[in-house]
Amino acid sequence: MLTLAAEIEVLARFGRALADPIRCRILLALREAPAHPADLADTLEISRTRLSNHLACLRDCGLVVAVPVGRRTRYELADERLGHALDDLRTAVVAVEADKTCVDADEKGCC
Repeated sequence: MLTLAAEIEVLARFGRALADPIRCRILLALREAPAHPADLADTLEISRTRLSNHLACLRDCGLVVAVPVGRRTRYELADERLGHALDDLRTAVVAVEADKTCVDADEKGCC
């Protein structure tokens, strides 16, 4: 059980980051390889402004870092273990989806 406030805060930040589908897509893209914002915007088919706002959120959560490369900035996961965590969460989500333990999920907007 988590007892340290710092550990709980880290999990809460991770949860807030994952609460948005665009941020999830960004994290999954960066899990594959570091990328420049223009390339990410093109890959994800979103505006650069919208991407910038989400990258700022992910930076503030401590999940991604901006690495200067000459005159450009490249983004990458802050820690390689985040990629493993994303893989584990994706597997867990598949297991939950197959289980369907919450029969009222659609009505309640949960799960």
